[in-house]
Amino acid sequence: MQRSPTLSARVRGPWAVFTRPELKVERVSYPCMTPSAARGVLEAVLWKPAIRWRIERIHVLSPIRYAAVFRNEVNTKASPPSAQIVAEGGTMRPYYADEDRSQRNTVALRGVDYVIEAHLELTDRAGPEDNLVKFQEMFARRVAKGQHFHQPYLGCREFDAEVLSAEDAPPPIPETRDLGIMLWDIDYQPKRRTPRFFAARLADGVLEVPEDPDATLEAYAEGGAV
Repeated sequence: MQRSPTLSARVRGPWAVFTRPELKVERVSYPCMTPSAARGVLEAVLWKPAIRWRIERIHVLSPIRYAAVFRNEVNTKASPPSAQIVAEGGTMRPYYADEDRSQRNTVALRGVDYVIEAHLELTDRAGPEDNLVKFQEMFARRVAKGQHFHQPYLGCREFDAEVLSAEDAPPPIPETRDLGIMLWDIDYQPKRRTPRFFAARLADGVLEVPEDPDATLEAYAEGGAV
């Protein structure tokens, strides 16, 4: 597997919520950014079918602070039109968000600031003209110019993220703690999506992201920590 050198970007914002899946109804955030959320930020800056982002580590630059807020959410999603309606026309059932709204508590993070370190890999969809150097240079240009395909966000779309160069970033916070079982990423298969988890630990403000999350779970089960 071809891979690039380690690339980095600084990501910050006033609010963030990286929802723990076991507390889905009332959203409660993990103490820091998850690898899947970091991948989403980098893909907002640069994504092509020919490349895949692999997160290596996440540096936590600001103190971990929580705040409870109430947010309006909808209980269901608007259904897309059926194939028959698309083909033959017809009337769709209307959806009114005001009639399907509920207020829920969210325990979010305040004033977050991270440095994401990751590398690129070429996928089997890479063409003969694709190479890692091209994508590395493209990523550096887009970060320097503040370009992105869509607005990067920190867990929820209303929590916008600012993506900057990591050159002048401050050092990580001097904090070490076990973070428990954290979402590593989603394994996307043609007919199913499988969440994968790992035993996470913050060491001097740095979260190391393993290549094999299952190995960390085995060590956690045996010793209770990583």
